[in-house]
Amino acid sequence: MSARQAFEAEWQQARTAWRTGDLNLAFHHLERSHILGQRHTWLHVRSHLGMGWVGWLRSDAGELLGQAMRVLAALLFSSIWVPAGNTGGANVNPFKPMSIPPDLADILRAEEFRRATQRNR
Repeated sequence: MSARQAFEAEWQQARTAWRTGDLNLAFHHLERSHILGQRHTWLHVRSHLGMGWVGWLRSDAGELLGQAMRVLAALLFSSIWVPAGNTGGANVNPFKPMSIPPDLADILRAEEFRRATQRNR
């Protein structure tokens, strides 16, 4: 499974959770989608927009403000530098690398291997 496919799977799980009112589970899946998508500008932005939506549903002004700033940063910096494993919520330092869950690390390693293989052709 590619990182994009895994991102879409996490995104769909987040949508299902927020539709059923489980905002904590929705946010969890959005954090996972953030880890998977942060090197792809549009996916990175989508993960932050989703977190902002959950912040809106929670009436959490801090999350809304934090996500607005992170959307701008994602637009500017996704292709330059991202802190690996950062979950993207307003409750974490946006510059702090974090450990990557093993299942996501496997997907990201495979993705990097595919990219390296394509570059060397």
